[in-house]
Amino acid sequence: MNAIAFDNSYARLPDRFFSRRQPTAVADPRPIRVNHALATLLGIDPHWLESAEGTAVLAGNATPEGAEPIATVYAGHQFGSYNPQLGDGRAILLGEVIGADGQRYDIQLKGSGPTPYSRGGDGRAPLGAVLREYLVSESMHALGLPTTRALGAVTTGEQVARESFLPGAVLCRVAQSHIRIGTFQFFAARQDTEALRVLVDHVLARHYPDALDEDNQPLALLRRVISAQASLVAQWQLLGFIHGVMNTDNMLLSGETIDYGPCAFMDDFHPDKVYSSIDHGGRYAYGNQPGIAHWNLAALAQALLPVLHDDPEQAVALAQDCVDTFPEQFTRAHRKGLARKLGLAELLEEDRTLADELLQLMAEQQLDFTLTFRRLADLAGPGNESSLKLPDEDGSVARLFEIPDALLPWLARWQQRLAQETTTAGERQASMYAANPVFIPRNHLVEEALQAATEKGDFAPFNTLLKVLARPFAFDAALARFATPPKPEQVVRQTFCGT
Repeated sequence: MNAIAFDNSYARLPDRFFSRRQPTAVADPRPIRVNHALATLLGIDPHWLESAEGTAVLAGNATPEGAEPIATVYAGHQFGSYNPQLGDGRAILLGEVIGADGQRYDIQLKGSGPTPYSRGGDGRAPLGAVLREYLVSESMHALGLPTTRALGAVTTGEQVARESFLPGAVLCRVAQSHIRIGTFQFFAARQDTEALRVLVDHVLARHYPDALDEDNQPLALLRRVISAQASLVAQWQLLGFIHGVMNTDNMLLSGETIDYGPCAFMDDFHPDKVYSSIDHGGRYAYGNQPGIAHWNLAALAQALLPVLHDDPEQAVALAQDCVDTFPEQFTRAHRKGLARKLGLAELLEEDRTLADELLQLMAEQQLDFTLTFRRLADLAGPGNESSLKLPDEDGSVARLFEIPDALLPWLARWQQRLAQETTTAGERQASMYAANPVFIPRNHLVEEALQAATEKGDFAPFNTLLKVLARPFAFDAALARFATPPKPEQVVRQTFCGT
């Protein structure tokens, strides 16, 4: 009986879509962690994954039966500059499985050695980068966002040369697919119309089968990807998440979040916040993310022009009309989510000023993004309708977040607005608690966990943080440390790619 029931489809596409490549074995693989729930969803025995045989597979030292290891090719705009060929430089797709939910999933090894697309790199991953992606991607899943996930991670027993020598690791990553905007750009730049059509058919069948009956399938694909990305980026904004490297090769057609390198969740709010060490001009700052997503989707539309319509002018018109829907779709998704965060059934036109003033006050007062909204949820509960400042009641984050005087006039107006809602205070509060997490992967806690593992071989902080992040909406005062903003000396100002 196969340990992994592969059912590969991308490997059956024409050879120019990928290069067949076996992972490069490592010296001494040791397990870090296996994601039991995800393994079960994929029909894989998690205890087998934890065995020596499973560890060898996760490390790339053994290829399981049915796997067809490939490195996929793609292009991409990186910080606005087009690179005609990128590709999986340190990742190898083992194959695909059908999950218990009927969904098809990729199983990919990241840090599994060089490929034809490594561009001189070693194809390896340092331990810290692997643990960061594990933590943040699984946190994103717990928060309810579409995301790649971590099936498991292993150490390699080898050192990786970066600015210094670091312990190496391999991440086993799972996604509904790894097909990117840059995948379409690669074939468009080569005027390979046949490949574009093959790719459109593949993506529609895999992700948007409801569009297969539409007359113009490339246009149907573009519409659905735009909708998926509008929803995704709105969710990022509502959680204070900064991707950090929104290149077109890091935007998946499935609408999942990918690439957790220089990413971060904001502590204190500011729309210009940047963490990525390589984003010197702030191109991918928090406030710029919707505009960049729009720009990236225009790049996808441009790549699809040869298959949108036989008449070039008509193709451009169709693409432009489609891409022009993004701002409205994003705004609608963001307003809907922001209304829920504020305890409102919907964000009416007159509520926009109220919402904008809150964000402005948060920026001026350097208020913690996550705890500000969570504290509003505390204040929305039964019996709190006329209270502005409350004592440290059980179950609230009052002890972690003191409302500044500058926010009190706004609070009074907000609570007056809540009084106009038809829902009960209890219903509003429950909805707000479900929209406003208390536990996020705070940068200083992530760094603390990474440092312990990298410098001391101690994975206890990593495992503890992962356990806390699995229940982001349920506050436990005993875990208050994990919801507390950093002290001045703990503030993380830069995050790194890890390549």
